[in-house]
Amino acid sequence: MSGAFVPGLELAQGFFAEHVEPILEGAYPQLRYSAGLIGSGSEVLGFDTPMSVDHHWGPRAMLFLQPAELAALGDEIRELLAQRLPPAYRGYSTHFTAPDALDHGVQLLAPHRGGPINHRVEIDSIAGYFSSYLGMQVGEPITAADWLTFPAQKLRALGAGGVFRDQLGLGAVREQLTWYPDDVWMYLLGCLWTRVGQEEHFVGRTANVGDELGSGILASRLVRDLMRIVFCLQRQYPPYPKWFGHAFAQLPGARELLPVLSAAQHAQGFPEREAALCTAYEAVVALQRAAGLPIGGDGRTSGFWTRPFRVIHGEKIADAVFATIADPQLATLARTRAIGGIDLLSDNTDLLEDPRLRPQLRALYQVEGGCGRLE
Repeated sequence: MSGAFVPGLELAQGFFAEHVEPILEGAYPQLRYSAGLIGSGSEVLGFDTPMSVDHHWGPRAMLFLQPAELAALGDEIRELLAQRLPPAYRGYSTHFTAPDALDHGVQLLAPHRGGPINHRVEIDSIAGYFSSYLGMQVGEPITAADWLTFPAQKLRALGAGGVFRDQLGLGAVREQLTWYPDDVWMYLLGCLWTRVGQEEHFVGRTANVGDELGSGILASRLVRDLMRIVFCLQRQYPPYPKWFGHAFAQLPGARELLPVLSAAQHAQGFPEREAALCTAYEAVVALQRAAGLPIGGDGRTSGFWTRPFRVIHGEKIADAVFATIADPQLATLARTRAIGGIDLLSDNTDLLEDPRLRPQLRALYQVEGGCGRLE
């Protein structure tokens, strides 16, 4: 590498336009395909830095072919690119190491010493890619149970990055995943407020028995859920944990919230912690009111029954949000199983990343009480 850092998405766009596309045009002038860079990678999200260069990063692109042409030409195209791509682009090698079986298949940029380029122009069909990455069957209706078992971090990654050429409808599939249907959205928002209502009073109760560590942990959990609520209100999927705070800081309204959320998380004692949390609660409720969504009250914190703790009563906000759900199955789910989507069920990376587990998770959203199956 030489010269200034080039963001990975910019690198990929140039690499495709200047090298991959001309090679394909020359060899297969009638080939119809889509191309871009979506899915995994910090550069797809636009968050890569010079440190990102140390793994899985470099001049790369994704080609999407029709299934028949993938079967007939996929290997041939890979070999053609291996023979004709340049060894470097804008100061970065186009040659990668083989996947490291001892390090999660990581591939690194490596100097090219001759022979075919071990490139990362990945070739698939649109249906094959979305099935393997998300567990989604392209062309079939997306049900509520599907939405609730699609990890938000993957939905964000699929809508980020860029499409460089689109003759097969890649953009249309991405458009389907732009945001949740309204009833699913309200279910998820209500579940987030349910979580707040379940734990907000524990911050004071733990401090009351001298457990400052426990009180601080609970405050951090509430801060994270408030941040999730803001993502939800702004109709943006949160990314995976490494970039969660970084992406939050870019949301409308985040600039005013960041100091008070930080104060709640880093407070030295309960009175300071509670004051910061209450300010944050009221600010997030104000955002919800501004979005035209119900808040279930006046938006102010008040006492928790007879105990000396101030709370926002998240369960009341949740009830008001749930009341807007028209779909009977989702309304039943809100009343009986306000568990939220896969992101609220688990912080387990394997569960979020492996689409093969989605069929089992869908069973959690089979509602009872005569309303049928959630679809």
